[in-house]
Amino acid sequence: MNPAPSSEHQDFADALRRDGFRFVAGEDMRTHLQRHGALQDWAAFADSWNDLAPDTYLASVGRHRRRRHAVFRADRGGAIARQPHQPHYQSLNYNVLQGDIERWFEPVRDDVADSSTLATVLGFCRDFFGLLAPQVPGWHIELHQFRIEARSDEEGQPTPEGVHRDGVDYVLVLLIDRHNIVSGTTTIHSADGSLLGSFTLTAPLDAALVDDARVFHGVTAVTPQDPSREAHRDVLVVTFRAVGAIADAANSDA
Repeated sequence: MNPAPSSEHQDFADALRRDGFRFVAGEDMRTHLQRHGALQDWAAFADSWNDLAPDTYLASVGRHRRRRHAVFRADRGGAIARQPHQPHYQSLNYNVLQGDIERWFEPVRDDVADSSTLATVLGFCRDFFGLLAPQVPGWHIELHQFRIEARSDEEGQPTPEGVHRDGVDYVLVLLIDRHNIVSGTTTIHSADGSLLGSFTLTAPLDAALVDDARVFHGVTAVTPQDPSREAHRDVLVVTFRAVGAIADAANSDA
């Protein structure tokens, strides 16, 4: 049985209905997540970002990042189950840099997919996005572990395709770690390009909740604070697309 929607859930839902997005500070996000499960294996979960594989598709156009990918299915109010490994696809309508190709990434490790932290995050998303779309019977979920690396001679690009939509219904961007970087500001835009808001994910569990059908988003480049040291930005991106909805893209390069 799922937790009853809290007043904070309703507040988030009202914000998304009104503005198309909501920033949630890490400590607040922790409280909401823990209503849906445990985070006791957070340290191991976060450490798995040290075992991501190079994004060879992006490297082919002269950009660099690391990632892993997985697909899940959630029924409304029911279990969330991992699906067979499959490619990530976005049309050129949503990704002008790498659209219209099937991209196969290394899968999320089994221990990460089975972790209590991920189950908690996905449970929160299922129930919160379900509150926004009560008519949806189920969800196609994709998740991406991203590490954006910044170097002394090359800034890191969290959204190399620029300000964009992902072609899904809802998006969660959850900060895992920032190490020795500056910038990485998330910007939210209307369809005509007007800036609706901006914020920077700086602490673990800082989060952005986005209504992808209504707004566009992007993230500014990151650079090393100390050019002599390793620098990175680690995020978990989770996208929800209603099962049966017409969508020619799924998921995020945010």
